[in-house]
Amino acid sequence: MIFLSTLFLAVLITIGMTPLISSLAIQNNLVDLPGVRKVHSRPIPRIGGIAMACGAFVPLLFWYYTDRFVLAFLAGSAILVFFGLLDDLRDLPPKVKFSGQILAALTVIIGGGVQINSLGMLLPDMMRLPALVGVPFTLVAIVGATNAINLSDGLDGLAGGICLLIFSALGYLSYLEASPVIGLIALAMVGVLFGFLRFNTHPATIFMGDAGSQFLGFSAATLAIALTQTRPTLSPVLPLILLGFPILDTLTVMVTRIAQKRSPFSADKNHFHHHLLGLGLQQSESVLIIYVLQTLLIVAAMLLRYYSDWVLLLCYSMFSVAVLVFFGRARRNKWQFGHFRVFNNRITGRLRLIKREGLMIKRTFPVFEMGIPLLLLANCLLAGPAPGYVTFAALFFALVIAATWFWAREAAGRVLRISLYLLIPFAVYLSETKPVLHLDGMMHAVFTMLFVIFAVMILLISKFSRRLSGFKSSPMDFLIIILAVAMPNLLDQRFQEYQIGLVAAKVIMLYFSFEVLMAEQRGKLPRIALTTVISLVVLAVK
Repeated sequence: MIFLSTLFLAVLITIGMTPLISSLAIQNNLVDLPGVRKVHSRPIPRIGGIAMACGAFVPLLFWYYTDRFVLAFLAGSAILVFFGLLDDLRDLPPKVKFSGQILAALTVIIGGGVQINSLGMLLPDMMRLPALVGVPFTLVAIVGATNAINLSDGLDGLAGGICLLIFSALGYLSYLEASPVIGLIALAMVGVLFGFLRFNTHPATIFMGDAGSQFLGFSAATLAIALTQTRPTLSPVLPLILLGFPILDTLTVMVTRIAQKRSPFSADKNHFHHHLLGLGLQQSESVLIIYVLQTLLIVAAMLLRYYSDWVLLLCYSMFSVAVLVFFGRARRNKWQFGHFRVFNNRITGRLRLIKREGLMIKRTFPVFEMGIPLLLLANCLLAGPAPGYVTFAALFFALVIAATWFWAREAAGRVLRISLYLLIPFAVYLSETKPVLHLDGMMHAVFTMLFVIFAVMILLISKFSRRLSGFKSSPMDFLIIILAVAMPNLLDQRFQEYQIGLVAAKVIMLYFSFEVLMAEQRGKLPRIALTTVISLVVLAVK
C-alpha cells in the first residue's frame, strides 16, 4: 500500500494545488507573455512547478523522512526549485541559473552518494572511475540532463509527457532491481505528472516554468544514475537511452549554434518541436510524434536493459542518426504535410458535423452516466475488509458530502472530487487483491473489459462533447493508453502477483471517467453524490 498511497497522494496534492497556484499567479501577474519564440497567444501562469514540488515532497517526507538519499534528493530538488522559481519571476542570468543547478547536483553527489563510477564495458576491463573523474562527470551529467529537459519544455505537455514515460520506466526497473527508495521517488514523480498534465496539455492553462522543468530533469538524471550505478546488472548506458530524445535535441541545438558562431546558450527556434511545427504540424500533433519517439527509446531500454553496453550505445546512435537525417532532409527539401492536412481537414469536418448533431453523445452518454457510478459501487461491493483508517476516512467523507449537499451545495463539486480521488484507489486495490468474492477467469475478464469499454467512451464523449470547458481529450491520452496497456502486461511475474499494473490502469480510468461525467453534468451532481455516499458507506462497513 505504501507505493499506491504515495502515487495517489502525489496525484491528489498536485491536482488540488495547481488551480490554487494558477489563481495566485493570475492575481499577481506571474504569467508567461506571448512572444516571438513562444507558441502560445495569451498570458498563461508559469509557476506550476510549486504544485509539482509539493506533490512530490509531501509523500516522500511522510514515508522516508530519515533516509539519507531521499533527504539529499529533496534538498537538491528544493535548491533547484528555488532557483527555478526566481528565474520564472525575475529571469536570472545564465551564470546564476547554473550556480543553482551545480549546487543542487553537488547536494545529491556528496549528500546522497550519487556518482558515476562505472561505464561498464565502454572502458577496458570494466575499469572503475576514480572520484576525481567520477564526481565531475556526474556533475556534468546531472546539470546537462537538467537543462535538456528544461529546454524541451517548449510545447504544452511536452516535457511532462516525456518525463512521465521516463519515471514510469524507472519505477518498473527499480522494482525489478529491488530498489524501493528509488522506486518510491519515481512513483511520486509519476503521480505528480498525472496530476499536472491535465492542466498542462494543449491547450495548457498553466506552465510548469523553469522550477518545474528543471525539477523534472534533475530528478530523472539523479534517479537514473543512482539506480544504474548501484545495480551492476543494469547497463550504465541506460540513463542515456531513457533521456535520449531531450539529450539529442539539446546537443543538436547547441552544436548548430556553435557552427553558426553563436553562443550555445542563445535562444532560437531550432529545437525538434520547432521543426515539426515548421513542417505544418499542429502543437498536439508535434507533441504526439515526440511522445512516440520517446516511447521507442523507453521500449528499447526495457528490452535491452541487460544487454552489452556497446549494443545499447549502438542502438542509440542509430536512433540519433535516423532522427537527424529525417529532420535534415525535411529542412533541406522544405517538406510540408499539406496533403495530410487536407485529408485531416476532411475527417475533422465530418467529426464536427457529428459533434454539432450530438448523435454520439446522445447514444453513449446515458450508458456512461449510469455505468460509471455503478462500476465504482461494484468495486466497493467486491472489496475485502478495509484498514481502520480507510473505514474512518470513508465514513467521514460520506458525512461531509451529505452535509455539503444540504448546507453548502456550491462546494459540492470540490468535495465530491476530493472524496472520489481518495475512494477510488482503495476500492480498486481491495477489490483486486483482497476480494470478498473471487471471480473466475471468465467473469474477471468480463469485469475488466468493462473498464476498457468505458475508457473508449471517455475518448468518444470528450471528443464529441459540445461543452467549452472541463475535461477534454488531449495528447496525454496517448500516454495513458501506453501505460494502461503496458502495465498489466509486464513480463515480470512478481510484478503481476500484486496486480499493480491492473490496479493503476483501472484507477486512472475511473479518475478520468468521473472528470468527464462531472464536466458533462455541468453542476448537476445529485446522482453522483448519492452513489458516492453509498459507495463510501459500503467500503466502510465491510
